[in-house]
Amino acid sequence: MSVTLELAATESEADRSGRPAPRSSAGLGSLRRFLPHLRPYRVPLIAANVLAIVTSVAAIAVPLVIARVIDGPIAQRDFAGLLAPVALVFVLGAMESLGMWGRRWLVSKPSTLFEITMRAKLFTQLQALAIGRHDAWQSGQLLSRAIDDLAVLRRFVAFAGPFLIVNGVFLPVGLLALFAMNWQVGLVFTVISLPLTVVCTRFVRRFEVASRRSQDQAGDLATIAQESAQGVRVLKALGRGSHFGARFTALSRELQQTELVKVRLDATLWAALVAVPTIAIAVSLGIGGYSVVQGSMTMGTLVASITLATFLQWPIIWIGFLLSELFEARTAADRFWEIIDTPLDITDPPQPVDLPAAARGELVIDQVRFAHPVADGATGKPVLENVSLRIRPGETLALVGATGSGKTALLELIPRLYDVDAGRISIDGVDIATLRLADLRRIVTVAFEEPVLFSASVRENVALGDPGASDTDVRQALDIAQASEFVDALPWGLDTRIGEQGMSLSGGQRQRLALARAVLVGEAAAEHGRIMVLDDPLSALDVETEERVQNRLRTVLSGATTLLVAHRPSTAALADRVAVLADGRIVAEGVHEKLLRTNSHYRELMGGES
Repeated sequence: MSVTLELAATESEADRSGRPAPRSSAGLGSLRRFLPHLRPYRVPLIAANVLAIVTSVAAIAVPLVIARVIDGPIAQRDFAGLLAPVALVFVLGAMESLGMWGRRWLVSKPSTLFEITMRAKLFTQLQALAIGRHDAWQSGQLLSRAIDDLAVLRRFVAFAGPFLIVNGVFLPVGLLALFAMNWQVGLVFTVISLPLTVVCTRFVRRFEVASRRSQDQAGDLATIAQESAQGVRVLKALGRGSHFGARFTALSRELQQTELVKVRLDATLWAALVAVPTIAIAVSLGIGGYSVVQGSMTMGTLVASITLATFLQWPIIWIGFLLSELFEARTAADRFWEIIDTPLDITDPPQPVDLPAAARGELVIDQVRFAHPVADGATGKPVLENVSLRIRPGETLALVGATGSGKTALLELIPRLYDVDAGRISIDGVDIATLRLADLRRIVTVAFEEPVLFSASVRENVALGDPGASDTDVRQALDIAQASEFVDALPWGLDTRIGEQGMSLSGGQRQRLALARAVLVGEAAAEHGRIMVLDDPLSALDVETEERVQNRLRTVLSGATTLLVAHRPSTAALADRVAVLADGRIVAEGVHEKLLRTNSHYRELMGGES
């Protein structure tokens, strides 16, 4: 299949690859949307464009002066008459040089501030988007938008955009000056350059497709690189490094082919943009030379006309590069606004409600139905169906069920990582959908089964939810999670950076740090009637460590309303009550010991213990 056919791939293919679905954009609308964000920098940007236009006018004026010199002082052999025009050319050259320096100085800071601001806007939007949106997108696609695309937009703001404006002024003014000096040369240069319009039109249509595909493929490549780096232990253990290497190479080749399409399009355009003006100069030289011989044109006018035509050749040649940058920037803008325009599914209510001043922490789940969102806003098969639970203030409820029964989904609904499809969840009688997200997440503490740690110190990871916590608070949380001993053994204790995803630690150590983080946040929220949501936080611990953690954890859970996912009998025994989930429904409730005696399904889940 040819590369051209590959570029005609449908947008549905992009959707299947985990990319945000492309939205069609008319013209340069996606770039124009940045104008309000450039308004704070309008003074230096306008000044830079004015300087660029001044330098272009200075460049056009030089051939005019040359014509006067050749036909005046040189023809008349008047050496004294050369001093003024030579000085003028020197001044024009200095203006051009200083104008170029000033333009670059003026645009450097605004363009970088624009990039930083837009990157922050994108990051804020990604943080605000619902988890379901993130589940549908590849991380590499988001990374390429936040890094590569915004770098493209910065370059456009700093260079390509201003010079498109400058060329829009330089070319008409230059052609008018050429016509003023000699209309025949001006007409030849204009007529012979008309075919460039056809070439540029064809280039625009094809380059847009290639540019979008190239930037999407770069995102796919970033995804593979990121996944391979994060999963290097698994790949090495399974001997599948070469397989991922082959995938990476294949994607690299696809990107290479698309880039070659862009290069061929660029080469064709540049060849036309170089050849056509040169042909026009050659024809103009022939006509001008004939006119000089016939006496209908002076030598100074011929030299100035050809010099000015040569100056005009370069803006025309640069059109190829500027158009490439323009459509790279437009594609980057399209991809940026695809993220920004994605609707926020989970937001603060229009009129938020406050929790009662004397919050107790009663958690009620009432007839909840939920299905994970899939493409185009639709939902899949229900994960939870008519689930109802009441957890009294200070009570610990263990949630037990087989894999896929909906335990984690139920836990994710409480801090509103997802919203219920039907029913409601309330705290102290207040529907959580009517609370501010910040208020809700301040009193709900979450610890997931898969601990997520960041490239930061132990202290920063543990105090992530309570940045103002003291070292004493952090150490108390570590003691409860039985993590103090191994943290003290690290090279710099609390200040030790634990590396990306905490992969330098064992699974149990990572889980204990995540548990310490949850304990610290829970203690900080104690006065608000705290609610703890723990997704099997002890699954990676050995039996002895688990027992020590449980003994300390009982004191923490005693003052909190806790919903705890449990897979082990010892974890379930921490709870006051147990609820059994099966196929998204509550099928049994009771005390751990009683369920072991009376419920065969629960006994089976607990490993047959009786």
